[in-house]
Amino acid sequence: MRVWRGRAEDAVWVRPVFLGLLLLIGLAYLWNLSASGYANAFYSAAVQAGSESWKAFFFGSSDAANAITVDKPPAALWPMALSVRLFGLGSWAILVPQVLMGMATAGVLYAAVRRRFSAAAGLITMAVFATTPVAALMFRFNNPDALLALLMTTTVYCVLRAMERARTKWLVLAGVAVGFAFLTKTLQAFLILPPLAVLYAVFAPTRLRRRLGQLALATVAMVVAGGWWVAVVELWPASSRPYSGGSQNNSFLELTFGYNGFGRLSGDETGSVGGGGGGAGGGTGQWGATGIGRMFNSEIGGQISWLIPAALILFVVGVVLTWKAGRTDTARAAFLAWGGSMVTTGLVFSFMAGIFHQYYTVALAPYVAAVVGMGATVLWEERSRVAASVTLGSVVAVTGVWAYVLLGRVPDYLPWLRWAVLIGSLVAGLGISVAGRLGRGLALGAAGLGLAVSLAAPTAYSLTTLGSGHTGSIVTAGPSGASPMGGGGHGGSPGGGGRGGFPRGGMPGHTAAGTMPGGAMPGRTATGTMPGGAAPGERGRRGGGAGGGGMGGLLNGATVTGEARKLLRANAGDYTWVAATVGSQNQASYQLATGDPVMAVGGFNGTDPSPTLAQFKKYVADGKIHYFIASGRGGGAGGGGGAMGGSGTGTSSEITSWVEANFKKVTVGSATFYDLTQPKS
Repeated sequence: MRVWRGRAEDAVWVRPVFLGLLLLIGLAYLWNLSASGYANAFYSAAVQAGSESWKAFFFGSSDAANAITVDKPPAALWPMALSVRLFGLGSWAILVPQVLMGMATAGVLYAAVRRRFSAAAGLITMAVFATTPVAALMFRFNNPDALLALLMTTTVYCVLRAMERARTKWLVLAGVAVGFAFLTKTLQAFLILPPLAVLYAVFAPTRLRRRLGQLALATVAMVVAGGWWVAVVELWPASSRPYSGGSQNNSFLELTFGYNGFGRLSGDETGSVGGGGGGAGGGTGQWGATGIGRMFNSEIGGQISWLIPAALILFVVGVVLTWKAGRTDTARAAFLAWGGSMVTTGLVFSFMAGIFHQYYTVALAPYVAAVVGMGATVLWEERSRVAASVTLGSVVAVTGVWAYVLLGRVPDYLPWLRWAVLIGSLVAGLGISVAGRLGRGLALGAAGLGLAVSLAAPTAYSLTTLGSGHTGSIVTAGPSGASPMGGGGHGGSPGGGGRGGFPRGGMPGHTAAGTMPGGAMPGRTATGTMPGGAAPGERGRRGGGAGGGGMGGLLNGATVTGEARKLLRANAGDYTWVAATVGSQNQASYQLATGDPVMAVGGFNGTDPSPTLAQFKKYVADGKIHYFIASGRGGGAGGGGGAMGGSGTGTSSEITSWVEANFKKVTVGSATFYDLTQPKS
């Protein structure tokens, strides 16, 4: 009965509404889930490998024979791999854990906000979060960002619990959450540490010496929680573990601090096409414009920015209203924690010159939602004061005007909604501005209208997102054309958001043709057609679209026919790898279609020096690899020009040239295989 009733001071409707909203979020995110098939096949292949090999599970290997890992730590793969072990390989088994993470994030947000503010504040926070388009996208997709957002939200919650009574336990738990976030997406987990650490050091309700000691303990907990896996990997003999994908020296630490770390900020990413524009004035490059307006531009705005103007205003207002409170005031701490995390993360995203994708902004969604929920209800409670009511009314009007601008960027998308939101927000803003002079019914009506029009546009984008499948590497939320970074084609329905665009200047090529139906077992259909997919923000080189069984391109996988699958599965048990191919997208498509290990030569985009030509020759001599699948695409950057089948001096190119010169070719449809057991005369 306690679970249903909730807090003693809550009205009888609060807990049922909370549970109902949580259930609604789950059902909405589950709807049409299998339309995305394997979503990002790069990660789905690693999940398949981890479901069959505990060693692959631990290291995050791309294949069960442990040739090479994905270029992220494996924490985000673990829940999916366990799900597949329980329920078998399929779309739902891979993607449902992400939905559950979305529900958990919404629940943690409510719990965090409700501890200090009203139930309405917590419920508004949940609604804002769930209707953020990029959240509706990423909590149904198998990239690491869903788990990262959950862990970052949990971190803020734990810090705020510690702030209440200076309890060491909660601060240590915050450190543990950050540690596991590091094992999810490395250094991005640390973006919110500066504001949270300063907050606790200055405002926690205990003496300074104890505060610093507690922060030291939390740091130790963070290092242990995130460092144990790194220590095992670095100490494990390199000869008996998979190669650390994404690194040039088989070192996870190199990957962490280089390509996946400071390289993302500077744009100096080994093997990548380079970053975006740099400098305080902003610029434009491969990954879009940088600068203070990045979160609001045509490439990013429709994903996350609908309520960012409101959140920024309410953050300032919340701090001002609580500024004169005592040093340990928990309301001010909440505004500083959520608002500080929002501003810090937003600024880093705005100015990072390296690889940046629109969906990274899901990290902002919990912070924006919490600030909006807290700020709006605080001002509403103060509505008898003219300044408070006018400010809240202005926030609603600003939100409507900004939604009008964002909707105008896709003029063919629900044109009526644009004007309805604008007019409704102006009317609601005016009503809220004088709410202190209105009767209770009219005041609540104005508030309800304000909330409805503020969420109408992002809700529409989210519903469009839920209605279409998303596959490939670079996915975006909302209708087609809402986030025009790149120039790639679009998947899903014409009005849908199932897209996988290429970075600015890249080649088009995303398709949705390979989507798996109904979460069926891959490779168990006649055609074996697979969706493409790629790692989020990985070495985004120009690449082509899904090919007819050949190299599908950097960002999308290959189409695997039933005939090709039959060829690879023949005598599959006699080999460690049924095939090897350049690049992880091609590898993932064939591995998911056959269910057998396929080696990704060169890692994600073929530029990793693994295996070397000498190692590959030994594998062939030992009879461990049956086929080599030709790529059929031109070369690329990063020293692996031949990785895609063109000329170059990289190990992938050397292996390709050696195979072509020494082994017999087998053509299956448009795909070319080299039988490594059949040398030329």
